[in-house]
Amino acid sequence: MVVIGLLVLGMGLATALILRAFNENLMYFYSTSEVSAGKAPTARDFRIGGLVVQDSLQRQADSLTVQFVLTDLKQQVTVRYTGILPDLFREGQGIVANGQLGADGVFVAREVLAKHDENYMPPEVAASLKHKPDESLTRSAP
Repeated sequence: MVVIGLLVLGMGLATALILRAFNENLMYFYSTSEVSAGKAPTARDFRIGGLVVQDSLQRQADSLTVQFVLTDLKQQVTVRYTGILPDLFREGQGIVANGQLGADGVFVAREVLAKHDENYMPPEVAASLKHKPDESLTRSAP
């Protein structure tokens, strides 16, 4: 009975450790509306997606840091990224970014993913834009 009890305890501990590691490595997707509403976590990585707002791209001089605004046609979130943007990145295009929400409300991206052709949009972005009214992709005044 002791051996069986130890085996059950060991299996339970192993299962708990596997589930914890799995949960820590999940990366959830949030739309810009959900991030603006405060539904996104502040202490862990997640994905954000939307359309890059026209005329929102700002590059810092002598740096690889860029800042742009994402929208799901309802809310907007500012994204900051340091690195080389994908060749297909442009304003008015759907993108997905991985990173964390900063204390200042700016999403700090570690990776930016752009669509690969005119017919493709990341499924998460397409779902968040579905059933949204047609609006201009111009930057709104703060």
